Amino acid sequence: MSSISIGDLVAVRARHPEAIAEAAARRARRPLLGGSGRLMIVAADHPARGALGTGGSELAMANRAGLLERLVLALSRPGVDGVLATADILEDLLLLGALENKIVMGSMNRGGLAGASWELDDRFTGYRAQDIERLRFDAGKALLRIDYDDPGSLATMHSTARAVDDMAARRLPLFVEPFISRRVHGQVRNDLTAEAVTRSIAIASGLGGTSAYTWLKLPVAEDPGDMTWVCETSTLPVVLLGGETNGDQEGAYEKWRTALRLPAVHGLVVGRSLLYPADGDVAGAVDTAVGLL
Repeated sequence: MSSISIGDLVAVRARHPEAIAEAAARRARRPLLGGSGRLMIVAADHPARGALGTGGSELAMANRAGLLERLVLALSRPGVDGVLATADILEDLLLLGALENKIVMGSMNRGGLAGASWELDDRFTGYRAQDIERLRFDAGKALLRIDYDDPGSLATMHSTARAVDDMAARRLPLFVEPFISRRVHGQVRNDLTAEAVTRSIAIASGLGGTSAYTWLKLPVAEDPGDMTWVCETSTLPVVLLGGETNGDQEGAYEKWRTALRLPAVHGLVVGRSLLYPADGDVAGAVDTAVGLL
């Protein structure tokens, strides 16, 4: 990986903060879907929710230079369409020139900090629709975890519906990532049974005054074979959430390969499992994921 100077980025931010807006204004753009109709997006919005761990290390994503190096490498690989992240990371990538002709997705709600008592009251503390429009970015993403026993989920659901409206008013896609969740020994756990994923799709699809610009970002159900009928719950286009592989990278690839055959599924959004693979080969992990498409 090439070396990235944190000092240089800090100097630009301190002396020429306007350089970020200038880079956004001149960035070359592309359509959301290319000729293949597929999307391969690398996700890096975990740090803003305090979720820095992966692969057994609780602070793996805390080193910003290391994270940026991995992102720049991933974005340089053939077939990678873009990146999902929060403002701090996307602005670093803008300054590094890594977002030319890429899909840029702004992460909108990061207030549900990992492990917090208010985790499911996931406030929209990241990008607003007007920010995404102003910076000429291409889409937004919202996380919607629904726990029937936690009133915070209702606040998140309401905020997500208004984000759907705000993005649609600007004709900008919003990728909604829904889960049915519950607390187990105080920790939020997402239910990946086919029934739960189906219910989350039905709820997310009905948010807002229009679904014309809504996409779904879905996990693969525990049994990938169930995704055939799960994806019949809605006509909204779908991308798959990669999620953690728990050390079984090959098993994850096979699950993604099975689900990618479905007509509703248009691609993958994968983060830590590609940026921090067990063998350290970021390019190899990314290329394998692209090959599944």
